[in-house]
Amino acid sequence: MTESSDQKQLLHLVFGGELTSLKDVHFKDLNDLDIVGIFPDYASALAAWKGKAQATVDNAHMRYFIVHMHRLLTPGEKVAGQD
Repeated sequence: MTESSDQKQLLHLVFGGELTSLKDVHFKDLNDLDIVGIFPDYASALAAWKGKAQATVDNAHMRYFIVHMHRLLTPGEKVAGQD
């Protein structure tokens, strides 16, 4: 499946899991990480993150994160007007 677009892909990963404490990012069980998905832009990743974060608001140790994968893939590259 290919997407035909001239716009640069800015991939973002959304994932989360239960932390051992509220003081740092150390997951209780790496086998239980929730990989929400990879998204083509920050806006769609943020929407997915919000949905998961709001659904788990009753568990203070549950945290979701957005990883800017495009920054890892091209670390020195600056994208004007993008996150």
